This record gives sequence, C-alpha cells and structure tokens, in this order.
Amino acid sequence: MSKLKTTSRRLPTLDEWDRQWRLHWSRVGTPGYELPIGGPGAEERDFLAHARTPAKERQRLRRISDEFERAFRALYPVGPAVTVFGSARFREGHPYYKLARAVGAELARAGFATLTGGGPGIMEAANRGAHEAGGASYGLNILLPQEQAPNPYVDKSIEFRYFFTRKVCLVKYSCAFIVMPGGLGTLDELFEAATLMQCEKIGPFPLVLMGKKFWEGFRRWGGSMMREGVFARDEIGFGRITDSPREAVSLVLRGLPPAVRKQLKPSA
Repeated sequence: MSKLKTTSRRLPTLDEWDRQWRLHWSRVGTPGYELPIGGPGAEERDFLAHARTPAKERQRLRRISDEFERAFRALYPVGPAVTVFGSARFREGHPYYKLARAVGAELARAGFATLTGGGPGIMEAANRGAHEAGGASYGLNILLPQEQAPNPYVDKSIEFRYFFTRKVCLVKYSCAFIVMPGGLGTLDELFEAATLMQCEKIGPFPLVLMGKKFWEGFRRWGGSMMREGVFARDEIGFGRITDSPREAVSLVLRGLPPAVRKQLKPSA
C-alpha cells in the first residue's frame, strides 16, 4: 500500500506528461491560432485553422462591443449585487453545494442581488438559495463547446461568448465577492478581483473565501508568497476565510460604504 501511495504522488516524466497532454487535447483537432496573411509562417497556413485578416479583426471587435452592450443593458438596473464564484462540478447533495445555497439565501435576506456564472454546481446552488429566499438572481452564462446551459434558478440569464467580457461584467456590477471552492476558472476570477483591488482599480470591496479546509493550502501559499516579498499583508488584507454563510454576508455588510448599505432592501 505504501508503494502505491508513493507511485501516485510521483511527478510524471517529461515523456509521460507530453503523452497525457497530447491525449487530452487530441479530441480538439486543429488549434485555433491565426497567422497574418503573408509573412513568416505563411507556408504553415494549411496546418493552422484560419488566416488573420483586418476584416476578421473588425468582426471580432463588433462581436465584443455587441456583447458588452447587451450585457450592460441587461445588468444596468441590478444592484447592490454580490458575485459568488465557484466550481460547476459540485452537484446537489455535496456539502459545498449546500454551503453555496445557504450563501445565496443569506445574500437575499440581506437585500443583495446574487450574480453567478449561471451554470450548474456552485453557481446553481447560489442562484437557487437566492431565488428560494425571494432575492434577485442573475446568471452570466458562458457559451462552451459542451453547451453549458443556464441553471433554472436565475431571474435573467445573459449569455457570453468571451470569458473576458463575462468576467468584466461579474466584477463591474458587484460590490463584493464570495469565493466558494472551485478550480482554474474560480481561481482566475478570484485573482482578477484581487489584482484589481491591489492596484486600486476597484473597491476596496469585501472578498470572502468560503470553506476553511478547502482553502487551507491556498492560505499557506499566500503566506509563502508574502515571505518572498511579492505582495504585502495589507494588500491581501481584504481576504477572509470562513465556513459560516452568515459571517460571510456580515463581513460583506461591514465592508460596504454606508451609501451602498442604504440601498439594500432585505427580502422577507
């Protein structure tokens, strides 16, 4: 048994890593990378998916602009709102699903609208809790190859093609962030909000992490990074880890400017 444990923890060799990586991506096919017309690399165009042209760049800019405009129109009346980040992989019955559902309910009772990425798992749970408690519930759903459908507990679903436009809106319309357990996407959203606050581009807004056990390694990593000198304690002092939905929402309320708190209309 000890030998099995040792083997499972062994880092893969370079060849093993390369095989795993290629196997994982073999279903995708040709990479979607564009080269400009002419110039270096033109001979590889048959291998690559598309050619980069001014017309395509203009079309892309129009899509991005249209996506922002559509989202701004839909979210303009929303507020005050709190975004709940978290994994799509924790299903109903999982302790983290139950925790996120309780968070959504607490946000609604405090008078906040709940924003999520609109999909299943933690996102569904937070929207569900808010919906069941009589609060406003919004989903900013990303269109993926596997067709992530909006969960059934949102009052309104806004669809996004681009991750970055969706992330801008999740940040733009929030006055606080509650981060549930999650993977790469959740970490991306967490660091986006934290970086914007560190650089004083937004906030200071409350940023609360839910799940002490889940985030323990992250907390230790943060301490290690501080000791290396890449950021100071006061730059990440807005982060707090708790297991209590009530405490999380209390921290959000305490961190808000009085003018924002006056706008809250608690649900019955």
